[in-house]
Amino acid sequence: MNDDAYAYVYILASHKNGTLYIGVTRDLGTRLEQHKSKADAKSFTARYNVTRLVWFEEFDLIVEAIAYEKRLKKYKRQWKINLIEEHNPDWRELDCGSGEFL
Repeated sequence: MNDDAYAYVYILASHKNGTLYIGVTRDLGTRLEQHKSKADAKSFTARYNVTRLVWFEEFDLIVEAIAYEKRLKKYKRQWKINLIEEHNPDWRELDCGSGEFL
């Protein structure tokens, strides 16, 4: 298996138009469980209750995902909101496996 293969960039939100968190991971399901369980009580997502997956994109290479995450974090908030609302106007929680609304 190629260690560089498959990664995800994702956006979590506390609620519609709420606090946003942008991350990158190879295992989206496990990473979401870590956020939701508040495994690290001092983490940003735990402190601000940012646990709703509202957008994600899959990449073939981890290096591509990391580069995109870095760019995305620099974008203005409104651009991030537009990205979410393009496919998820109601900010509904997404299933990380299927991409369908929960």
